[in-house]
Amino acid sequence: MPVNLSIKNAPDDVVQLLRERAERHHRSLQGELMAIIEAAVREERFSSPADVLAEVRRLGLSTPAEAAAIVRANRDAG
Repeated sequence: MPVNLSIKNAPDDVVQLLRERAERHHRSLQGELMAIIEAAVREERFSSPADVLAEVRRLGLSTPAEAAAIVRANRDAG
């Protein structure tokens, strides 16, 4: 069942930045807040060894150097 959440006493500058971010993403303020919350809770998901192995196989990695190159590329892109 959905739950209503509210944020009280949000600083004006933070609200303005949030409004600008929502506009950039073509979302309502509510939609942007939901997207931020969803991204935050999904980031904390820990992978099991089986998940990691499946990802390695999906990427077709065969050496640690290949994996390191992908990690570096992702790090440098962000």
